[in-house]
Amino acid sequence: NICIRESGNLSDSFPSGDEDNTFTGNVDNEINGNWISAPTGSIHEARLKAKVKRRLRKNSSRDSGRGDSLSDTGDVVRSVVPPTSPKGKLLNRRSRMGKGRGLPKKGGAGGKGVWGTPGQVYDEDKVDVKDPNYDAEQENCVYETVVLPLDEETFEKTVTPIVQEYFEHGDANEVAELLAELNLGSMRGDVPMLAVSLALEAKASHRELTSCLLSELCGCVLTAADVEASFHKLLKELPDLVLDTPGAPQMLGQFIARAVADNILPKSFIDGYKGRVDCEYARAALDRAAVLLRMSRWTGLRIDSLWGSGGGQRPVNQLIKEVNLLLKEYLLSGDTVEAERCLRELEVPHFHHEFVYEAVIMVLESKGNRTLQMILQLLKSLCASTVITVDQLRRGFERVYVDMADLSIDVPCAYSLLEKFVEQSFDTGVIDKKLRDLCPCRGRKRFISEGDGGRLKLSSY
Repeated sequence: NICIRESGNLSDSFPSGDEDNTFTGNVDNEINGNWISAPTGSIHEARLKAKVKRRLRKNSSRDSGRGDSLSDTGDVVRSVVPPTSPKGKLLNRRSRMGKGRGLPKKGGAGGKGVWGTPGQVYDEDKVDVKDPNYDAEQENCVYETVVLPLDEETFEKTVTPIVQEYFEHGDANEVAELLAELNLGSMRGDVPMLAVSLALEAKASHRELTSCLLSELCGCVLTAADVEASFHKLLKELPDLVLDTPGAPQMLGQFIARAVADNILPKSFIDGYKGRVDCEYARAALDRAAVLLRMSRWTGLRIDSLWGSGGGQRPVNQLIKEVNLLLKEYLLSGDTVEAERCLRELEVPHFHHEFVYEAVIMVLESKGNRTLQMILQLLKSLCASTVITVDQLRRGFERVYVDMADLSIDVPCAYSLLEKFVEQSFDTGVIDKKLRDLCPCRGRKRFISEGDGGRLKLSSY
């Protein structure tokens, strides 16, 4: 047998009609780049198989999901698996090598959008020294948010709302947290000065809150030197403060005494000004502070309650006593304006129904026309100035209506006095018709039956 290489008989260069030609004898031919020596019939079958394989490889990217295969006879066998799209092929994470147990490749850590196997913890990326963007100076840099220090104008706009809000909620810890977030800088020593200046124009309860605030801030936000510097500035600015608050010297003296008692001002603060004060207002403030401190040492005066407690913070029994003293003082003086001022200073608008209740009880117990007229005039004035609201007035009268059964035991003529007072209150416009109609009246007892022919009623009442 002679091996002859016939390049013109290769399957890649055969025309379609030449593929069916048969050859006789044993001839070596090249199939897919391999030289084989085989009979003519087997050469024909090998060429058909090679052609089918090339066609399958060509269409594998389009029809990879159809599951085509080649049988032993060279026929293409198609499986019943429906074709899948290329997108489905990309999302399929199983191995396409036909090997393995059908598990996801790379243990589930491969594919688009996958950052590794579940539970995998990545170490910190190491800086590549050979990176062209590498900068040795930035390797140990720490980035922090920089808060600019407040200037005088920004300081007042920022801290004033914080102090005014503190007067409403009374939480010193919240104020300390807000101030700690600010870069006060050189304005740190002006915080006590601003708080005291606002408290001078506020109520007594707000001044008490300010004293507590200074005591809480000293140590965590402020230092003793900051507090001392603030009171030095306040003494210098007293002439300007007196224009808005005439009682500023006495109030500032009380602030100084309270600060010394709370150990946020040194005891030598007042002694340092002896013989060196030219301003009469500053001298009055220092004298007031010195007197209070001497009284605390000699008479046991409690400076920690110098301003008193706020309205809602006082016990109910104490409020009732103060209301009774206010009414008794009004009946002696007859000054409606002073009574209204004292009621406002109590700072208990939610407790004004107790004032109405005690006033009506005082009318019933007095049994005199003078007390009735004075109380009526006071209630009319307070209602006209909206110091006492309609709701508080109604609650006070309704409480009297409910307690009339017990009040009539001590005051037998209480029902008649109440009816008289309610009628006059309605005539003057203090109460409305609905509240007047709710007034209880004592039933009339009948000793002789009016429908039984004048016979006496023997039953007890």
